Amino acid sequence: MNRIISFLFCIGFLMLWSSCRNDLEFSPSTGNLEFSKDTVYLDTVFTNIGSSTYSLKVYNRSNTDIRVPSIRLAAGNDSEYRLNVDGMPGKTFQDVEILAKDSMFVFIETTIDINNLPNAGEFLYTDKIIFDSGSTQQNVDLVTLVKDAVFIYPDRDASTGLIETLTLNIGGEQVETDIQGRYLMPDELTFTNQKPYVVYGYAAVPNGEILTIEAGARIHFHANSGLLVSEGASLVVNGAFSSDPDLLENEVIFEGDRLEPDFSDVPGQWGTIWLFQGSLNNQINYATIKNASVGILSDSNADAPNAKLTLNNSQIYNSSNFGILGRNTSITAENVVINNSGQSSFAGTEGGKYNFTHCTIANYWNNSFRQFPSLLLNNYRETEDALFLFNLTEANFNNCIVYGNDDIEFVLDEEADPNNTFNFKFTNSLVRFNDPNGNFTGGNYNFNNTDLYESTRFNEAPVFKNTAKNELLISPNSGATAIGPNIFSDAVPNDILGINRTASPDAGAYQNTDF
Repeated sequence: MNRIISFLFCIGFLMLWSSCRNDLEFSPSTGNLEFSKDTVYLDTVFTNIGSSTYSLKVYNRSNTDIRVPSIRLAAGNDSEYRLNVDGMPGKTFQDVEILAKDSMFVFIETTIDINNLPNAGEFLYTDKIIFDSGSTQQNVDLVTLVKDAVFIYPDRDASTGLIETLTLNIGGEQVETDIQGRYLMPDELTFTNQKPYVVYGYAAVPNGEILTIEAGARIHFHANSGLLVSEGASLVVNGAFSSDPDLLENEVIFEGDRLEPDFSDVPGQWGTIWLFQGSLNNQINYATIKNASVGILSDSNADAPNAKLTLNNSQIYNSSNFGILGRNTSITAENVVINNSGQSSFAGTEGGKYNFTHCTIANYWNNSFRQFPSLLLNNYRETEDALFLFNLTEANFNNCIVYGNDDIEFVLDEEADPNNTFNFKFTNSLVRFNDPNGNFTGGNYNFNNTDLYESTRFNEAPVFKNTAKNELLISPNSGATAIGPNIFSDAVPNDILGINRTASPDAGAYQNTDF
């Protein structure tokens, strides 16, 4: 009995003690808040495109539970910023509570129409978050750079809400597809460097027209968007050499429409540059194509009198699938660098005709998730019902580097048939093919056959500068140095940086240099 009485007494004492606590009493803030940063930079956004969500942490370092009487944007309801304070959205907040020795998050977003701002073209938009204790104000600055742009997007039917889709000529038949996009108008067929371009859906080049992109142009694509060059149409990218390798002031850059630094190297942000069947004489010079699903998709026309695509002095990085995917097509490439692709950096499938000279075809994607080599060639297309064979008329890799972080970095996937050709050759190239178990022997993998592998080096480290940052310059200790011969360097005398290589040519797009 005494134990029960003692227990009840303790319980009653604890209840009485807890009822006297002031846990729910908050004192007014005295203006001694601390912040994770004094300025929140929301980086750069295009007009009318929402920013990422940025965070600010607010600390109460005191031993007292406090109440902040007012948290608000200086511009009030007219501000272009939006806040979420401790889980509540809005632009003004009253009596916000923060426990002693605790903190809370403020999340900030913005969507700004540059037409509502006083300056056109580019504008630094600012505001403040004001933490007002009544007697003291503390401020956190908000800063966003807003860019104007040329927007290209498909129409939406006002009555049905359906977005315009493309009709394409497929096999001589007009086919309505589910590809959202529209054909460019005559006054849209030259992209200049005056403003960036932002494309929603697929911007398609009509039959018989040429889309010309001038040096220094910047083309940004929204998710699942890209360029489509239709039958009888052409793409001509007239980028030029840039003296500043960081600014790339004269290069044409294709990338996503998220400008925040956190998105600068994220693969798969947009679709592809699609050279559709029947397009012709496509030319890309001095371009950087980054963060696509497929950098370039070139379809058909393997027997065209001129290469369907001529690609020079260009870089393709961070493609979630393929850097370049060719399907029974024809490509000529010189001084091209491809790296970091979720599947192959270059895949020439369903046969075709390919000539690569002084190119660096690398893949340093996380090889735990990559099942394809840097370079893939095959001569077939397989469906549920049939196997279709094609001719690989030629696939020449002259003075090239084919390398990566896997043991086997090229695969020659031939479906042998006496009626079909499978012609390829590596000349004066550096390649990685480490097959310790001898799974690939003879035939296409007879590395002593000089008709297939002439003066080609195997498994010597290229010593790239920084593959994670897509810096594929080679050092003087590279296995790709002084690989010769001049027959190819005479045809492509300068490397991608404009350095003359004719005296002692190295394999790949770069001459060696001290980093």
